[in-house]
This record gives sequence, C-alpha cells and structure tokens, in this order.
Amino acid sequence: QVQLVESGGGLVQPGGSLRLSCAASGSIFRLYVMGWYRQAPGKQRELVATITTSGSTNYADSAKDRFTISRDNAKNTVYLQMDSLKPEDTAVYYCNAARFRSAYWGQGTQVTVSS
Repeated sequence: QVQLVESGGGLVQPGGSLRLSCAASGSIFRLYVMGWYRQAPGKQRELVATITTSGSTNYADSAKDRFTISRDNAKNTVYLQMDSLKPEDTAVYYCNAARFRSAYWGQGTQVTVSS
C-alpha cells in the first residue's frame, strides 16, 4: 500500500509557475514509477509526466518544454515544476505510484490558470 498526498496547487496567472509536490508513505518509494496526471472538467484523466525508478522521464506533448518532473527518493517525494502556465492547464492534478500491477492515486490538487 502506498499513500499519496499532493500539495502546491492554486490560482496562478497565465505565464506563471507552480510547483506541485506529492509525498508518499507506506512502501518503498524508490521502487515505484511515479507520475502526474490531470483531469479537466468534462474531460478524461490524462497523463502529464512520468519518472521511472532510474530517473528517466516521459512527458505528454502538452507538457514538453514547460513542465519538469523530478523525484527525491530520500524524501519520498515527487515534484512537478510547471512553468509558462496556460488557461488550458487548468485541472485537478493527481499523483500516481505504479509497480507491476499495482497503482495508487492521491486525492488531487486543483490548479487554476486564470487572469
């Protein structure tokens, strides 16, 4: 079992930045592939970025060159640095931990990009 708690969401103006954090507990964090997903109103949940146990990263096209995912295994935390935010980035952002057939989700944190 893995418990995930996201933080760092909020209201930001277009072009601004936010840093999301996801603190994990309950299992061996470094063994899990970690990811950030988001869900906008009326839309399906979609992948934003993932980071493997070795630190390899993958980004959705919408996140490339603007978002950076990272992890600190000593702190059991994964981060999502979001820069140059756009109104279409508005969504609830969810942290995910995956290993083999197991997957765990946080409760989500709201990100709103608006002037």
